[in-house]
Amino acid sequence: MLAGRTTLTQYLIEERRRHPGASGELNALILDVALACKAISRVVGHGALGGALGSATTTNVHGETQKKLDVVANDLFLRCNEWGGHLAGMVSEEMEAPYVIPAQYPKGGYVLVFDPLDGSSNIDVDVSVGSIFSILRAPNPGIDAVVGDFLQPGSRQVCAGYAVYGPSTMLVLTVGTGAHAFTLDPLLGEFILTHPNLKIPHATSEFAINASNSRFWEPAVKRYVDECLAGKAGPRGKDFNMRWIASLVAETHRILMRGGVFMYPRDTKDPVMAGRLRLLYEANPIAFIVEQADGRASTGRERVLDIVPNELHQRIALIFGSRPEVERLDQHHRDHNVREYDAPLFSMRGLFRAAI
Repeated sequence: MLAGRTTLTQYLIEERRRHPGASGELNALILDVALACKAISRVVGHGALGGALGSATTTNVHGETQKKLDVVANDLFLRCNEWGGHLAGMVSEEMEAPYVIPAQYPKGGYVLVFDPLDGSSNIDVDVSVGSIFSILRAPNPGIDAVVGDFLQPGSRQVCAGYAVYGPSTMLVLTVGTGAHAFTLDPLLGEFILTHPNLKIPHATSEFAINASNSRFWEPAVKRYVDECLAGKAGPRGKDFNMRWIASLVAETHRILMRGGVFMYPRDTKDPVMAGRLRLLYEANPIAFIVEQADGRASTGRERVLDIVPNELHQRIALIFGSRPEVERLDQHHRDHNVREYDAPLFSMRGLFRAAI
């Protein structure tokens, strides 16, 4: 340890000692992922000086124009993780099909899914962005992974984490024994454990949602938001603040540190879509971390980690954060999502009531 601090490597070794039969392959893979995050942090930190700002000339599988840093971050994840012999395959937000491990490298017992640069729309204005990743066991170790190998429910994750590139670079990680945050020491080049055993406070007065979509919200979400906006005079009996950063990693990090609830709910803007966020490499890893921090993550209708994926880039609704708030939203979805709610306080005067 360094002056009483624990490095990421030391933390992983201590965790491995709890499982004498462990091969160490997972530890090595996590350190490769951490290396990718360090490399991305360096590129992000250089900003305009590095020449990587602005849009690329390409689009991703979702038809979205890629930022130059999306492409750079994706390549760094692939290069840092393809060679170690720990993976049978990878899936990225930026790639339509699974990435096949090059033939010259051995295949391992895990699969990796990741969003290399979450919130990249913020990069040109110097707002915090991040990377999200999830590790699962490969059903067929040592063999190139196929699409079906990645379609596992989030409850089968063996590790999940994110890196946030802000005033400091932090890596938040869970291997199923709590959620822990590590801060990058730029002089040592090491992630140092600074926030062990994170717990999301149950009491909160903050919520995060994109209010520009209010006209498309379902009744359950409208009801919850109007309750919060009613403040001390309303049924919650206290004032709430609304936040929105448009970076899932940054929103998650704030909630882990001081509580709150995040909502990217299903809406009627595109009725065919069940939500906006991707299940495999956004919702599942965030949900795993949040539950390990004594929070809750759902779609409003079901627990995120119970969903069996049906495609690589499947989208879902995502609500997570302080447990009592998510449970309240789940209850609203059960009780108040079929018809327009009729509580007088939240009728025509509701700030986010859709125009009629």
